[in-house]
Amino acid sequence: MNVALIAHDSKKQLMQNLCIAYRSILAKHNLYATGTTGRLIEEAAALNVHKTLAGSIGGEEQIGAMVEQNQIDLLIFLRDPLGSRPNEADINKAIRLCDIHNIPLATNIGSAEVLLKSLDRGDLEWREMYR
Repeated sequence: MNVALIAHDSKKQLMQNLCIAYRSILAKHNLYATGTTGRLIEEAAALNVHKTLAGSIGGEEQIGAMVEQNQIDLLIFLRDPLGSRPNEADINKAIRLCDIHNIPLATNIGSAEVLLKSLDRGDLEWREMYR
């Protein structure tokens, strides 16, 4: 399955910790991430990550395009709900596209852990048929 990982600056350490904790699950899948997040995940969890541009310069748009083309099966987007961002429209678009294309989305650590455990159990295999 194709798993996309995005984290705002204030959530990057949390994303690294999540990827370390769930490394054995994530290692079985194709990982995609925005540039800085992907590099940090590779360094912290020793996972292979396909990286886009940094989120603030178009990486979130690139992941959004992959979602729109039904190339992503699961998106974990650890976002900072308290900070305003100049690229807020791109953030909202990625979330909206997940809803349109029925792609499971986690925006916090609790939902991310639930989805990763579901991924490991095979609960998301329906995505294979949906694609």
